[in-house]
Amino acid sequence: MKIHFAQPLPGTPERLLRAARYSPHYDRKMGKLSYTRKIGGEFYPRFHVYVKETDKVVTFDLHLDQKKASYAGSNMHSGEYDGPTVEREILRMKQEFQRFVRERLD
Repeated sequence: MKIHFAQPLPGTPERLLRAARYSPHYDRKMGKLSYTRKIGGEFYPRFHVYVKETDKVVTFDLHLDQKKASYAGSNMHSGEYDGPTVEREILRMKQEFQRFVRERLD
């Protein structure tokens, strides 16, 4: 599920995601930086966010990784890209972003 915000943001995407308790995750195989937030004590399940920035818009692309790929030679996993769990996390992220902005204004 994607959420879009007009530029300029009130902080860098990384600072906003850190305020929402996401950690940077660099995938060496794919050569991509993303952000994750674990749901429990294990690596999976976890929320996973990719960020795309343009001059006008920042897009946060969120999904829920349920588990690691279960077949050889694949980097695909069992993921949820929409539904109530992902929608609740989007709402939580937006609330954390708003809290971050309010604290910076105080």
